[in-house]
Amino acid sequence: MRILFACLLLLSATVLCQDANVLPRYRKFIEQHINGQMSANRCDEVIRNRRITKTDSNECKETNTFILATTNLVKPICGQAGEPFGDMTKSLQPFSIIVCKLKNQQGRHPNCQYRGQARTRRIAIKCDQGFPVHFDRDIIHFDN
Repeated sequence: MRILFACLLLLSATVLCQDANVLPRYRKFIEQHINGQMSANRCDEVIRNRRITKTDSNECKETNTFILATTNLVKPICGQAGEPFGDMTKSLQPFSIIVCKLKNQQGRHPNCQYRGQARTRRIAIKCDQGFPVHFDRDIIHFDN
């Protein structure tokens, strides 16, 4: 009985450690890429307020894409609403997105300036344990 209990504790600790590694990355994905109220003319404001920069720096990020949806619509891409796409997962359905491209190449946060463009595309994301953790690209999809 003690061995069974010890095994259950070890298994629980393993699951909690895995979740502890994934959940911060999932929260970062949400902060950087999910915004149901985003519009093409709000790139500067939203990127500045959310402090989105190149990783571990204050350099402006070249491109950032916002998905105009809720997490309840994006997270299922890592399951039944997605399909394999190399080492990524591609959405089965298109999403409305805003692609923000940097205008001032030498800019530093908080002075980054972006040009936003609205698109409707399928999206490719990296999933980890059923959670989106990285936005890879948008994909033009043509129906046959």
